[in-house]
Amino acid sequence: MSNPEQESFRDSIGTINEEGKRAWIFPKKPSGKFYKYRKWVSYALLIFLFAAPFIKINGNQFLLFNVLERKFNIFGFPFWPQDFHLFVISMIIGVVFITLFTVAFGRIFCGWICPQTIFMEMVFRRIEYWIEGDRGKQIRLKKQKWDKEKIRKRLTKWILFYIVSFFIANIFLAYLIGSDNLLKYIYEGPVNHIGTFISLIIFSIVFYFIFAWFREQVCVIACPYGRLQGVLLDKKSVVVAYDYKRGEKEKGRAKFKKNEDREASGKGDCIDCAQCVHVCPTGIDIRNGTQLECVNCTACIDACDAMMEKVDLPKGLIRYASEENIVEDKKFKFSLRMKAYTTVLFLLIGVLITMLTLRSDVEARVLRLPGQLYEHKENNIISNVYTYKLVNKTNKTIENVHFALLSHDGKIHWVTKESFDVPKQELVEGTLFIELPATILEDDKERVKIGVYSDDDLIETTKVTFLGPRSYR
Repeated sequence: MSNPEQESFRDSIGTINEEGKRAWIFPKKPSGKFYKYRKWVSYALLIFLFAAPFIKINGNQFLLFNVLERKFNIFGFPFWPQDFHLFVISMIIGVVFITLFTVAFGRIFCGWICPQTIFMEMVFRRIEYWIEGDRGKQIRLKKQKWDKEKIRKRLTKWILFYIVSFFIANIFLAYLIGSDNLLKYIYEGPVNHIGTFISLIIFSIVFYFIFAWFREQVCVIACPYGRLQGVLLDKKSVVVAYDYKRGEKEKGRAKFKKNEDREASGKGDCIDCAQCVHVCPTGIDIRNGTQLECVNCTACIDACDAMMEKVDLPKGLIRYASEENIVEDKKFKFSLRMKAYTTVLFLLIGVLITMLTLRSDVEARVLRLPGQLYEHKENNIISNVYTYKLVNKTNKTIENVHFALLSHDGKIHWVTKESFDVPKQELVEGTLFIELPATILEDDKERVKIGVYSDDDLIETTKVTFLGPRSYR
């Protein structure tokens, strides 16, 4: 692919130097068609990220991941612990979806959608360019002594980085505890919620550390997704790739010379300007092929296209392409593996939609009281004691709730009251007795069906096991 005299085998990540120390990356400010598209996508996703906790659908927060209270809202649909299987299926669909895109289009998720990349490249890096300047100025500033200019620029950058990190931490807190609680905590002040405020400061420091120092190391070291490339990618996968057949040709890369006929000389179209390296946010040379650090951000495509235009050579030396496309000039098509992932994805989506359709707004659970058998009462009546739990998943109070037997002719007695209200998004529990005539029992373990009513409307049904004496089977 590249000239062996120019390149040697790289057995370490691009952010580590020969001494084993951190090699700080100073990427050149990107520009071009793909960068413009990425900005539009990134800003749309940032607006969505910041707005989602404050959007309400039927009174439900659009996205909520309240782990402590075990409440989850996905696109306005509330999920309780009883709906955990639906949440798991949703997560599996997300994983399969990302896997399918990785098999087909490489790490397009990392370069275009991943929050780490968007925050780093479209927020923090742009603040850095604004304060410290482009690549050359940043390198000179790093080597510069700690004079007034360097102190001013570094302090300004660090303060802005922390302010943005604090803001991001607040947004993530809104996803965890709910936007209403967040606004309430802000209004009441940190002193009244010192525990939450300390957690907020800690998360702000974590975000600051990630974007001010750890940076691209998150993608290279911490994130496991990049390591899936070796398993998921094949020669049919479309990735950001260097066309080495065109770039190297017979005599390899060579510097550009004016009025030179490169075609006749056998030199490749790559003029070895290293712009693709300078603009890379993870510090790699895309001409060495697909690498662990590459996040498919397309910065090298824009940089190479700009240089090709200047030297009057065709664009696309670095482009979205598969190995098969570069070597054999084959167009992209769905492979058998991609079709298999797509089939699994649609099956899972179908299962999820079916479960959501069948999902009840009220969930009733009636269980026999542990350790209790049955009680033989007057008039040959058998009584069993149960505990019940009712979960109201809606944003409306369900009024005048009561139970009735649907499968047997018997009675239900409550320990407290026979009807009650279930507040919105709340759980109500209590104890009740079911009484059945012994003569109608066909087995010592009878399945009894119970209906849950709101006034005269049947809103849920459930079944319980009723114990009776063996002599009445």
